Amino acid sequence: MRPFELTAPATVEDALASQGTFLAGGTTLVDLMKLDVATPQHVLDINGLPLRGIDTSDGLRIGALERMSDVARHPGVYPVISRALLQSASQQLRNMASIGGNLLQRTRCTYFRDVATPCNKRLPGSGCPAVSGANRNHAVLGTSEHCVATHASDLAVALVALDAEVTLASGEEGVRTVALADFYRQPGRTPEVENDLRPGELITEVHVPRLDWARTSTYVKVRDRQSYEFAVSSAAVALDIEDEHVADARVAVGGVATVPWRLTAVEEALRGKPAIQESFSEAASLAAEGAKPLSDNGFKVTLLKRTVLRALLELTDLTRGSR
Repeated sequence: MRPFELTAPATVEDALASQGTFLAGGTTLVDLMKLDVATPQHVLDINGLPLRGIDTSDGLRIGALERMSDVARHPGVYPVISRALLQSASQQLRNMASIGGNLLQRTRCTYFRDVATPCNKRLPGSGCPAVSGANRNHAVLGTSEHCVATHASDLAVALVALDAEVTLASGEEGVRTVALADFYRQPGRTPEVENDLRPGELITEVHVPRLDWARTSTYVKVRDRQSYEFAVSSAAVALDIEDEHVADARVAVGGVATVPWRLTAVEEALRGKPAIQESFSEAASLAAEGAKPLSDNGFKVTLLKRTVLRALLELTDLTRGSR
């Protein structure tokens, strides 16, 4: 780790007026600094800022500095969000990691984290060895010839499914709100640009619009080991079931794409259909549309469909059990 200056701004205004890299839980930034992937000269500890709180009076509002474990345990949080959080990292990390930091965590691609190898995210124009190299854990959706790294956040998948928004503050541009689905950017020709966060901006809040039927929701995560592991495939699903039919649905997936991936075709295929396995299987068969598997990760196409189906079936069982 290289030397750096650490300061702790007392107010949001002071933080936005300062030049530096924001530090909250540090569970991503410190790791990257140890690897020399991130080399900030000035780090701003923002843990003292008033960016906490969980408010359920208007949908769900979560302060960016709320810790993952606290949000997961809050009774007003939709199940899909709670389950995504509880299946992330370890209990110790969840106690430290912030909601805003989780949404901004960097990919776990081994080439990105190894400064001895090329990586277009780390050094634009240097190449993407994963395209032809070891790519079992890489993306099959939203990829380009310049990057095939998966997005790491479980929470972001759940939030994208529920049409969440992030509030961003800047000393120069004030406050703006961006849909989380639009906040993340597919790599295209510029994989180093991962999101719509502008220089000096800070995530201050996450807002999930009120959706009462999202109480019927779940998050299914498939991984190589039971805990403390990133998703090979995951699915966030919420269903509105009326008279044994699907009135509405929200579906997003992770572990298989370069950004949290909303499956609008699957949602449309579910609406109006009987809440039975046959309908779910037909809808889940559309989950991998547009997939571009690489040499080692073709299995993700089938796994993705099965993950979505498993989430739908699990959720239906939960719904019937609650009646």
